[in-house]
Amino acid sequence: MIIHQGYINLSLRSPSVTLGIFDGVHRGHMTLLNRLTDKSKETKGESLVVTFSPHPRLVLENGDKPLFFLTTMDEKIVRLEKAGIDHLVLIEFSREFSTIPACDFIKNILVDKIGTKHLILGFNHHFGRKGEGDFDTITNCAEAHHFTVEQVQGFHTEEGAISSSVIREALLTGRIDEANKWLGYYYSLSGSVISGRQIGRSIGFPTANIEPDDTHKLIPMNGVYAVQVQLDGSTHPGMLSIGTNPTVNSEPGQRTIEVNILNFNKDIYGCKLTITFRKRLRGEVKFENLEKLSAQMELDKQQVIELLG
Repeated sequence: MIIHQGYINLSLRSPSVTLGIFDGVHRGHMTLLNRLTDKSKETKGESLVVTFSPHPRLVLENGDKPLFFLTTMDEKIVRLEKAGIDHLVLIEFSREFSTIPACDFIKNILVDKIGTKHLILGFNHHFGRKGEGDFDTITNCAEAHHFTVEQVQGFHTEEGAISSSVIREALLTGRIDEANKWLGYYYSLSGSVISGRQIGRSIGFPTANIEPDDTHKLIPMNGVYAVQVQLDGSTHPGMLSIGTNPTVNSEPGQRTIEVNILNFNKDIYGCKLTITFRKRLRGEVKFENLEKLSAQMELDKQQVIELLG
């Protein structure tokens, strides 16, 4: 996949195009992306995805409420490449850019700069100034500028349509199995190992404290999870705790992410690693003392071994 910073000096062969944020690049998105790649093959052209950076909500919302997303841009790029996309155009999003009328965006960018021949959109897609670019608007513009437009209905389950917001809600309420099912892959986060209080080491379960690479990466609900840890090209089973450590903190402390890597005893301070969430084992619990915490962690460990080996 070729990544383009902006849309200047593109030279593409009969491009089939879609656009959006694609947070999570989940199974709903994959329905759209699969149709895009199929269309490019039918027309002997190239597939192209247009997305925006930074995320429009970070630019347009006032910042009163923290914003968290399923994928960083790097993770999104990896997922789009795995989907078989030929080109990715990254457009810098700003308040000025957000005021461009939908038909002006279509003519000046999608047609004149990118050369769109086929535009494929999701079932409820809006873009342009104040979201005025709906399917009817886009169809009218398509007739004027000689390209075809197609709408894909998306991926539905018994609960309804798959969406990024539905998956975010599942993660925030501890329903990791559902989130993974709807994503089509195991949710993950990457970060660096930082120094901690070393309480885990004192009870026989040394943990690595993780600082996420991206402050807007969504962290799942507090609790204990069976995870896989990717470190230096190797994968290890582990148990991960997200929470405020109520057993050792008399008052609610700062939320931390700590992973005990099974059968592992190396100094990895400063190292980068990736955590893949396989299953939520239990919620966060305040134990009477460290001995009872240690006993529960031994039970957690046995569950991880049964699940992951």
